[in-house]
Parts: sequence; C-alpha cells; structure tokens
Amino acid sequence: MAAYVIVDLEVTDPVKFAEYGGQVPRTVEKYGGKYLVRGGAIQKIEGKWEPTRVVVIEFESVEQAKRWYDSEEYSGPKRLRREASNANLLIVEGV
Repeated sequence: MAAYVIVDLEVTDPVKFAEYGGQVPRTVEKYGGKYLVRGGAIQKIEGKWEPTRVVVIEFESVEQAKRWYDSEEYSGPKRLRREASNANLLIVEGV
C-alpha cells in the first residue's frame, strides 16, 4: 500500500537549504520515492494551518518511506534540512 511523506517547512537559511535541495532528490529516487508536491503555490481555503512550503513524496509502503528517512544516504541531507529549516514531517499510509 502506498505511503506519503508530507512535509510542511519554513526555510530559515536559504543557502544551506539550496544545498539540501541539490542532494535529497537522488536519495528519494534510490528508495523508489516520487515527488508529488515540491513547494508549489499554496492557496489556503479553510482552517488555521499556515504552511509556508509543502512537500509530498510517494513511496510504495510505509516501510519503504521509513527506510529512506532512516537511510545513510539521507542522513547528511537530513542534517542540512534541520539546520536550514523548521519542519513538520508525517508518514501517512495511503488507501
């Protein structure tokens, strides 16, 4: 069953975040992930949530999404993301 990594983040260091952005796609691809949303324009239509940048990545399963997130390949980029942004991440099982 598909799973989705959903990220809401605020970039605090654009230079460092650009470095992250150059590294992370190959890690996502290695684990079979596919970007569905990657920071496009947001139109709020309801609620109190105020996201600044949203990313959605599809994986074949929750287990595969966790493999990517915990992987050696993503550890360096993950550190950069944490240094360059404030983020909320979820892994959501699909239907």
